[in-house]
Amino acid sequence: MKIAIACDHAGFMLKDDVLEAIEQTGNEVLDLGTYNQEPVDYPDYAEKAGRAIVQNQADRAIILCGSGAGASIAANKIK
Repeated sequence: MKIAIACDHAGFMLKDDVLEAIEQTGNEVLDLGTYNQEPVDYPDYAEKAGRAIVQNQADRAIILCGSGAGASIAANKIK
């Protein structure tokens, strides 16, 4: 299974741990960013994760942000 992961700057510190856990289960990772702690807008990364599912680039997606609320709302707007 291919799992996309995307995060904003607030979720960046957790990303490496999540990537490692995904890979340990034998799944493939599609890393959609962000790649550092510089401030970014979470909706941009939530959209990347949602689009990866719609475009069949990934089977599932994980989004990491400060609270999880805004990113989940943004991702769920993608049909």
